[in-house]
Amino acid sequence: MATKQQGPSSEPAEDREQPVAPGWSRRQFLGGTAATVLAAGTAGLASLTMESPAEAAPGEVGPVIGNDRLTAAMRSREAMLDRMVAAGMPQHLNNGDEDGLPGFIGNHSKGLAHNSLGEPDLATYNKFLAVLTDGSTTAFSGLYPLAGELRLTNPQAGLAFDSEGLDPHQYEVPPPPRFSSAEMAGEMVEHYWQALLRDVNFTRYHTDPLAEAAAAELSRLSDFRGPKENGKVTTETLFRDALPGTNVGPYISQFLWLNTPFGVERVDRQMRTRPPGEDFGTTFDEWLALQNGNVPGVETFLSKRRYIINGRDLAQRVHLDVLFQAYFNACLILGTPTIHGGIEAPINPGNPYFEGRTEDGFATLGFPYIKTLMCEVATRALKAAWFQKWFVHRRIRPEEFAGRVHVHKSGLKSYPLHADVLGAEAVDRLHSKNGTYLLPLPFKEGCPTHPSYNAGHATVGGACVTILKAMFDETYIIPRPKIPTSDGSALKNLNGATLTVGGELNKLASNIGTGRNIAGVHWRSDANQSFLLGEQVALHVLVDSLACVTEDFVKGPLVFTNFKGRRVEVTRTGFTVF
Repeated sequence: MATKQQGPSSEPAEDREQPVAPGWSRRQFLGGTAATVLAAGTAGLASLTMESPAEAAPGEVGPVIGNDRLTAAMRSREAMLDRMVAAGMPQHLNNGDEDGLPGFIGNHSKGLAHNSLGEPDLATYNKFLAVLTDGSTTAFSGLYPLAGELRLTNPQAGLAFDSEGLDPHQYEVPPPPRFSSAEMAGEMVEHYWQALLRDVNFTRYHTDPLAEAAAAELSRLSDFRGPKENGKVTTETLFRDALPGTNVGPYISQFLWLNTPFGVERVDRQMRTRPPGEDFGTTFDEWLALQNGNVPGVETFLSKRRYIINGRDLAQRVHLDVLFQAYFNACLILGTPTIHGGIEAPINPGNPYFEGRTEDGFATLGFPYIKTLMCEVATRALKAAWFQKWFVHRRIRPEEFAGRVHVHKSGLKSYPLHADVLGAEAVDRLHSKNGTYLLPLPFKEGCPTHPSYNAGHATVGGACVTILKAMFDETYIIPRPKIPTSDGSALKNLNGATLTVGGELNKLASNIGTGRNIAGVHWRSDANQSFLLGEQVALHVLVDSLACVTEDFVKGPLVFTNFKGRRVEVTRTGFTVF
């Protein structure tokens, strides 16, 4: 059954009286009474183009000009407002841990003050909640001084408005797993295994004994929700996602390996990475310092750059990046002709310029439009994620949760943790290695100073990939796919795999989201739900963007497959999910 999501007719209500300039109503403005207001702002323009305004002659042509154009523009903007209002405002629910557990032990508190066990100081956390309720810059300034050197990451972004798509507060996500749940325990056990396997080449998972042990334990857990084959986690599905196409071919997307054409330049995808075994936060003193916002560690780097080959590389790739960088690179690879280093993927067959005879798209529905729109949805996705992070969920980070596991298993204090994590083989392996039950972290600062859910990287990934799938033919098969040599020093041909644009774009989002999980800063459910959040943001922005172009979509709507494997059709008035 199709799910139709669109606003009402683009015709505004006739009796709507809205100011369009200070002191002027819409009716007055369109009737011409505000002409002098506009003239005052444009009177000097003629002198910039000719010596005498008297030489000017009527030059505007087109189907709608003058005040009729202004009327049409206003109706276009009112239609966006109508769609936004029609979507309504959901009731936002969290998982109840903040009220249901003592001492805020199930919530994010990094950067605030903590006691000797790493629990948030109650007075400080309550003040923090009051500041969130107030929301003003003055109130946030009242949290100074914080416990350490790190500052909170932009909580006020969660209160920002937007001018396209829905309001950031209109997007709804389900509550994340609860602190004591089997699902939360399963995600934490996966984190411990990801830390243990961080330096193992992805291509060796199918023969590596540690990877086999990880798959076996994850299969035994009572509520692990990663992809499986015949009900079991295998070394082929280990640390992967269920997004369409992500389990086809190598673990890493082609769009993270293929060199990127950037105009007349080329971006080599070999990266500066970190040495094996360099982890942080494995002693309780260092872990506690991190919770208080201090950074005692020092990072080092390998001397040679290489292509991504393992979890540590992928974690570093999503550590120092522009949030839409991976998707912008993919866009350049997709849209650049093969003669200039791209793969020249066809545009979506629903695009009016697909196989056009007299026109090419450019500022609308062409490559400048696509690239700009793809980057544009990134900030809109962040606003939606930041609202959920700070003002709804305040979910604990894996790094913080591991501290609770350590305190509990060390006998310092009892917490309501699920047996699946307390009895996990991975936890014991790390204790034997490091002497603690803490999660080894590849970044010296550990996790960021903002709550875990939703994930910024994954929400941006969901949004950007949705735009790319709507703009390019997702069924196009990527020519001449590559894979790195075992040491990552070069690329070689990948034989025997049929990789589509849609599948590799989904895999790209998955790689970025899972890279943050492998880094120990996000949960599996963070990424999974954030892909869907970003997709919703992009769809609503895309509808508003299409509503502003005048091309006729004679070939039908833009059609692509969403992250749940369902067909989506997008038009200038809404989108339908089948």
